[in-house]
Amino acid sequence: MKIRKAVITAAGRDQSALPVQTLNDRDGREKSVLEILIDQCLARDVDHVAVIVSPGYEDRYAQAVGSHAGRVTFIPQPAPLGYGYAVYSARSFVGNDPFLHLVGDHLYVAPDNTGISAGLLQIAEVQSCSVSAVQPTRESLLPMYGCVGGRHMPGRRGLYRVEAVVEKPTPTEAEQKLMVSGLRSGHYLCFFGMHVLTPAIMTILGELHSAAPDKSLTLSSGLAELARREQYIAYEAPGRRFDIGSRYGLVVAQLALALSGRDRPEILARLLELLADRELSAAAAGDD
Repeated sequence: MKIRKAVITAAGRDQSALPVQTLNDRDGREKSVLEILIDQCLARDVDHVAVIVSPGYEDRYAQAVGSHAGRVTFIPQPAPLGYGYAVYSARSFVGNDPFLHLVGDHLYVAPDNTGISAGLLQIAEVQSCSVSAVQPTRESLLPMYGCVGGRHMPGRRGLYRVEAVVEKPTPTEAEQKLMVSGLRSGHYLCFFGMHVLTPAIMTILGELHSAAPDKSLTLSSGLAELARREQYIAYEAPGRRFDIGSRYGLVVAQLALALSGRDRPEILARLLELLADRELSAAAAGDD
């Protein structure tokens, strides 16, 4: 299957200002977080991106997309009914097509210059099914992520057939439902914030919303049902995800981008200078 559309969710109450924050990308250029995410979406055959926003934020976000204005559609989320409902708000844009999905409060940095989304798209095209990027994550971080359980696919390194999905599980729940053979003790496969989804997810989210129209809708509940209805794969993604909404999240994401880009030598030199100054200051204070 070919994936030509992407959906970025950025309508969360606590993340409305994050996509317009500016960072220096790997190439040294100053870009908004939203522009960096759109760059990562436009891999392989993807050529149009929908951004789900809180009503009234369309103009502000439109100024942050840089040269991508002609490829971006802004969709207001009608009601604050959760992450799953934000994705469901793109149903008219998606139609009957598969789509790439990224969250608007994370940045992704691969160990080399290859895009993580490109690898995810390639796997989805070959396997012709939904694929979620995941990463082994220590037990203490389970309250932050949705997690999957499943089995290794024979002969396919880093690919798992998903059998269970749980949103922010407790350690006990994870041990009972989400153990995956081969992972380090105390680690589970948690969502990376990047997915390729078939249009079946929109059908499922619509059913869940109709059953409880006033209840917050999680994407994990839809993915759990998706795993029961059709083949659904988890892909152990390279690189790292950075939650820019967390404390110092933007700072850490900026460092990660800079250290993986063309200005790495300069950034390392400046970091060493800062550390040296700190040590000298500490030593001087100790002499007083």
